[in-house]
Amino acid sequence: MQGFVFEIGNSLREARLRQGFELPRAEADTKIRAKYLRALEEEHFEVLPGETYVKGFLRTYSEYLGLDGQLYVDEYNSRFAREEEFPVQSPAARQPRARRMESNFVVVALAGIVAVTILVVVAWKFGSSGASTSANLLTDDTPATSQQAPTTATETQERAPSQPVQRLARLVLNAVGGDCWLRVRSGSATGELLYEGTLQQGQAQRFAKWKRLWIQLGAPVYLQAKLNGHRVKNFPTSPSVVAVTAKGVRVVSTA
Repeated sequence: MQGFVFEIGNSLREARLRQGFELPRAEADTKIRAKYLRALEEEHFEVLPGETYVKGFLRTYSEYLGLDGQLYVDEYNSRFAREEEFPVQSPAARQPRARRMESNFVVVALAGIVAVTILVVVAWKFGSSGASTSANLLTDDTPATSQQAPTTATETQERAPSQPVQRLARLVLNAVGGDCWLRVRSGSATGELLYEGTLQQGQAQRFAKWKRLWIQLGAPVYLQAKLNGHRVKNFPTSPSVVAVTAKGVRVVSTA
């Protein structure tokens, strides 16, 4: 197999013509502009905004035509890609650090639970004594006080576990200045694929069911991001990979 070279553009065009697809139809199906599809078929890769776009569009278009997307990306890497393009394995190399951060978060969460439990016990004790004093001003029936104190402690314990519900990363991406290609996965670089395509100017995508998102961005300079209702001020402006949690957005790697 060594030394085997195939024409990326010609094979894409032939596959499209064999299936009787016109470029407008391919554009509608793939959500990739026709001028970019034509550039891929003519191997005019410089027309696309960057290598991240080229690889993402190349994989999407070839798989749409029933071809092996990874084969086309590998062929492009071997013949055209620049060496400084960040490797595909770079997100995986960052995973141990992410696991350490998640472990630290678990430790902090456990410490918080212990602290809340101590506060509940203290509040129950002081609440019992305070309730007894107030009861003496109203009635001599002290057993009524002993029934009210446990209710206060129980209500406090029931409210505490409700806080983790707010840890979802509710992200909204708006294309306000131009088009941006993106690939969104849940959890990590190998997680479930949630979205892949070009977010055209004026369009928006919402992700509100996941605690952690892993996003590859083609042209984030054209995006406006809101996380849990707040504008993300440190959102990257160049092609990059980011991890998103309820705490914020972290740049994992850049192109």
